[in-house]
Amino acid sequence: MGVGWYLRRLSRMGPREVAGRARDTVRKRRWRAVAGPQRGTPWLPAREFRATLAEGALDGVDDGAGRRLLASADRLLDGNAEYFGVARGDLVHPDWAFDPRTGRRAPADAYTFDIPYRDETAVGDIKQIWEPSRHQHLTVLAAAYALTGDDRYAHRVAEHLKSWWAANPPLRGVHWVSGIELGIRLLSWVWVRRLLDGWAGAPGLFEDNPEALHQIRFHQRWLAALPSRGSSANNHVIAELSGQLAASCAFPWFAESARWRATALRSLDEQLRANTFGSGLNRELATEYHGLVLELGLAAAAEAEAADVPLPSSTWQTLLRMTDALAAIVDNQVRPPRQGDADDGHGLVLDGEGTDRWASLLATGGVLFGRLDWWPDTTAAGSGDVRTLLLAELIRPKRLPVTRPARRRAHLADAGLTILRDASGEIWCRCDGGPHGFLSIAAHAHADALSVEVRHDGVDVLADPGTYCYHGEPRWRAYFRSTRGHNTLELDGEDQSTSGGPFLWTRHARSRVLVAHARPDGVSRWRADHDGYSRRGRPVTHRRSADLDGPAGELRLLDEVLSPQRHACVLSFHLGPSITAELDGHRALLRWTRDGQDRVALLTLPDTLAWSAHRGEQNPPLGWYSPSFGVREPATTLAGAGSTEPGVTTFATTLRFGVTGW
Repeated sequence: MGVGWYLRRLSRMGPREVAGRARDTVRKRRWRAVAGPQRGTPWLPAREFRATLAEGALDGVDDGAGRRLLASADRLLDGNAEYFGVARGDLVHPDWAFDPRTGRRAPADAYTFDIPYRDETAVGDIKQIWEPSRHQHLTVLAAAYALTGDDRYAHRVAEHLKSWWAANPPLRGVHWVSGIELGIRLLSWVWVRRLLDGWAGAPGLFEDNPEALHQIRFHQRWLAALPSRGSSANNHVIAELSGQLAASCAFPWFAESARWRATALRSLDEQLRANTFGSGLNRELATEYHGLVLELGLAAAAEAEAADVPLPSSTWQTLLRMTDALAAIVDNQVRPPRQGDADDGHGLVLDGEGTDRWASLLATGGVLFGRLDWWPDTTAAGSGDVRTLLLAELIRPKRLPVTRPARRRAHLADAGLTILRDASGEIWCRCDGGPHGFLSIAAHAHADALSVEVRHDGVDVLADPGTYCYHGEPRWRAYFRSTRGHNTLELDGEDQSTSGGPFLWTRHARSRVLVAHARPDGVSRWRADHDGYSRRGRPVTHRRSADLDGPAGELRLLDEVLSPQRHACVLSFHLGPSITAELDGHRALLRWTRDGQDRVALLTLPDTLAWSAHRGEQNPPLGWYSPSFGVREPATTLAGAGSTEPGVTTFATTLRFGVTGW
């Protein structure tokens, strides 16, 4: 990051945040004296792990979930894993500072806060380095031990923990830079200890191990001293507090444990409420982070229950609202929107690869809070999961004094998110008319005001292209969060909101929903506008309407630009990776296959724009889809270029499903 980025970042902070960060800087300088191996025994003499599972807790594991878990654990035993599209075969004896994507190795002995961890040329891809050190592969191995009693899994866990602790003493290397990493790592350690409880070596690995005790204590000391604050109090602060609460409940082995627990309990409740709309959606409006925060909250709540620490009722109510909101927005294949940033981060992993994250969360919510009649059928997403079973062992079902939604909500007004569906549920359309993002920097937002995302029976037809990367590839980061990278209208080659650099927006488009009327058996209507192009005294309004005629299988979009001036414009439609398009003038025939059946739709585009198809282009990037973090693949983008006229200019688009041809 250059000086300019830091100045722009500073401009988004309030006085209280600036003062807090100044204190953090002083503390980091003083901590140089304590960096490295710790001395003394600052833990209590009587220590034992009591937050155990009941005997037979895993007896009810679904056969499919058990097979997935053991298959993943066996791959890990062989040293194989994949992180963000990069396959690794070196995890029998991992180098915790090595990035296999760039081949670089981060400084392992440098003082933590001297390391420019965002600079890929200096440390490599920090996400590739951090992810294995969340130790979520160890929770998978530990779960495999708990399921089978096979000591091979336990021994590998112990080897990796001892290796990591030796290679990463407090405040040395990149694994002590970011609080979210420390918080998630603590959650993993709690579950590793719980799942290895039947193994004779577990006490010697944790409560009787001075190295483990030093690590657990300093993780919590770090989190208590350097919390995310102000404009950064997003999902990071939830991870920090969840890890702190979990560790202080499960590992109450230090003089500070009671204080850390009380502070984390109170702050987690406050921050969960601050990060959540009244409707239950996460305020970052980045769906993957809704899942991450919900996982973190449930994991922290489980530890409080296991330790008989009462959680505030408001914490449970927030988790309930988040669960009901998730149930409201998923499609008929239990897939939520692809809105905003996504880095595939998980709060707690106890399952093998192939387990459906969203079905798992709804299964957990159903056990804890009770399913509502309108909730989606999660069986479409496959068999059960291990995590739900284990969380239910620790958390008693909740019957909260709240009124839950009587029907599936189509419009979550405070989040500006509207889902239009037909009566069968096959056609699913997300319309975005909400805030640009959360807090003053809107770190995980995209410039996607008034964008739409359309699926047919779970298949992306008009797709949100995704995220792809955070660090190291600035032009790809810029493309995937740009206005042109979404299904909306770009004016004068500019984004609707102004980027100040990675994870920083200095000017936010303001959107408002004017109409949101859902009639699955008739015509559902949505209308919204935004002021993102009104700059330097120049009034410009982009307004979009979406009408979904369910019985006819037709979606009609109308874009209007209201401005006293002429503007160059590009209207983009990004097709999902399984969609092929035959473009003829202003019409495109879309084809794909679902469950062995050929499907067809006709996209009729505004004839006043010049249309072209783009696929896998790099200079500049256009025609890409990111199915997961770190992975991108070519997909077709249809781009219509032209201009608006002074006054009101309209562009009409129609997407009709079920056609037989032109």
